[in-house]
Amino acid sequence: MASLIEDYALLSNMRTGPLVSRTGSIDWLCAPRFDSPSVFSALLGEADHGRWLLAPACTVAEGADGEVLDEEESGAQVAERFYVENTFVLQTVWVTDSGSVRVTDFLPLTSRTDVVRRVEGLTGEVEMYHELRVRFGYGAVVPWVSRFEGEEDPEGGDPAPPMLVAMAGPDALVLRGEPLPESADDDDERRHRGTFTVSAGQARDFVLTHFPSHRTPPAPVDVNEQLTRTVELWQEWSGLYSPPDDGEDEPVHIVPVRGHAVARRSDVVRRSLLVVRALMHQETGGLVAAPTTSLPDVVGGERNWDHRFSWLRDAAMALEVMLDHDHDREAAQLRNWLLRAVAGDPHDLQNIYGIAGERRGREHQLDLPGYERSRPVREGNGAAGQHQSDAVGHVMMVFEKLRRRGAVEDHLSWPLQQAMLRSVVENYEVTDQGLWEMRGERQYYTHSRVLMWAALQCGVDAVRVHGLPGDAQLWEQLRDALAEEIWTSGYDPEVGSFVQYYGAKTVDASLLQLPQVGFVAYDDERMLGTVRRIEEELRHPVGLIHRYRNVLGPVDPDDPDAYAGVIGVDGFPGQDNPHLGASLWLAAQYARSGRTDSARKLVDLVLSRANDLGLLSTEWSPEHRRMTGNFPQTFTHLALVQALDALDAAQGRRAAAGPHEAGSVAESVAESVAAGQPGPGAGGSSAAVAAGGVS
Repeated sequence: MASLIEDYALLSNMRTGPLVSRTGSIDWLCAPRFDSPSVFSALLGEADHGRWLLAPACTVAEGADGEVLDEEESGAQVAERFYVENTFVLQTVWVTDSGSVRVTDFLPLTSRTDVVRRVEGLTGEVEMYHELRVRFGYGAVVPWVSRFEGEEDPEGGDPAPPMLVAMAGPDALVLRGEPLPESADDDDERRHRGTFTVSAGQARDFVLTHFPSHRTPPAPVDVNEQLTRTVELWQEWSGLYSPPDDGEDEPVHIVPVRGHAVARRSDVVRRSLLVVRALMHQETGGLVAAPTTSLPDVVGGERNWDHRFSWLRDAAMALEVMLDHDHDREAAQLRNWLLRAVAGDPHDLQNIYGIAGERRGREHQLDLPGYERSRPVREGNGAAGQHQSDAVGHVMMVFEKLRRRGAVEDHLSWPLQQAMLRSVVENYEVTDQGLWEMRGERQYYTHSRVLMWAALQCGVDAVRVHGLPGDAQLWEQLRDALAEEIWTSGYDPEVGSFVQYYGAKTVDASLLQLPQVGFVAYDDERMLGTVRRIEEELRHPVGLIHRYRNVLGPVDPDDPDAYAGVIGVDGFPGQDNPHLGASLWLAAQYARSGRTDSARKLVDLVLSRANDLGLLSTEWSPEHRRMTGNFPQTFTHLALVQALDALDAAQGRRAAAGPHEAGSVAESVAESVAAGQPGPGAGGSSAAVAAGGVS
């Protein structure tokens, strides 16, 4: 069985992101890209679906299955586990009855896929267990494995180390190191395993390299050189971030499952920036939402998604975050990825793309048992085929922010934005599935309509403020008609808040973005009323919030059994767990509306759910007190940076992010609606205005 989600550590070469457990097993590796089929899939099944285990021999039970024992049963324990400062070089120190060892795991930052594992004896003598089970194609394909002894050096040097080569179809892996695990003729598990002893002062290196099977194995890695270089490159990158310098780097508290730590706020920001960089493809700039698929939002449930794709929303958020934290090169990479991804027919605009900008909508189920039997296990994400009205807004807003920082539009960027604005006009009356990609009935989601409004406002600003060509008059008409519509149908004066979708009485966490895009002020009473309803309807007793209430009816929202078998608005039964990213959006709202203490407490609450390495997943299960959802989650770490930035701004440690200047336009429309008058430029119904503007 796989480990708890929070017991995994991320490794990265900015091309793929394997996960290594606290027990020393790499249970997930896709090669050569984040979205390639996995070669280790024990994360979503059993050991025989593929893993690479390297741990003290006393931690593995005797017998054929190689069961990993817990610390009490084995007598060995992980004394400490940490990343070398500001890197993704992982070090794990094991202490046994006979001695102690340190295992260093990392991926060199090269164009290859090499996974390096170094075992160093610290004290005494420790027997290590080494097991390799390669399963290509998500655990389905058992490779042919050959052993090659090292050839003699013709110039009299040391012979080349022996190697194991695993091959099946287009894929191959080569393992180098001494001693290599052995295959047993009577072993039905089809694996290579063995033991070796490490004494104090000794070191043994093992390197697993992926390569196309039609080529010869790549040359061996110089582990010392690559370890030094990898540490230098990560630290050089993280050193570009300059935290607010006022001498008061406020501490935050991280309370993982094992232990308690106090970190500086700037260190938390830096680690989250590192996570985002680790999940950006080195060449294409495509940012995956997570390196995993189908880690369940609710263990045993069906909300199991493939997050190894790039969302326009995440890319836009990351671009702004990178700009704000001195990573201009990554911001430029994200900008260029956005342009390449959206290039093409504006009618075919998606909200999800492949790492290189591929248009993918196919989703199918894999023949894997699933994480703790949570099925289905999915490859691909069908949400790419959904119409998401908010997608253009996220892209247009970040390009407007680039213009306000002095960026100049080129021959590609502004024409593409004009094409996206035409798609907004032409899809003006189309319902969608909302920010949370509901698989239930399509609606006019208030958040989606506001993001359409924001897209049009950015188009108007491009013409009126920056002098770019475009039909500003039409965009102004539609913008104002949308504002009137939102204030009329997306805000309910009887309950004193914005609503989830037109005609609803409920709220959802996406409404926390309304002041972020400038539609309403953070401290506007109508926004504060929305926050109160979010607290009342969506906050779990532990203090975190849900994205939405799935089942609307006379059931107890705190009784999971009350939801059994009831299909909700997202197309699935039951309620998902509190959402960490949405909770951080609420913390940012608190900070920007004067509730600094509430913001700090909520940020600390989220950080108390982080693991010992500062990594966060998508959601948190209060019932089982554990992480759920894909891991680590880009959206959560971006929201964490934004929440900490908002706290810094509230405390005067950095410049506050001013509201979008268009807020005054939306406000004037709101006042007109309240007075029973049409908004400025609203020449009749929104449908009539939209129809008149379609070319």
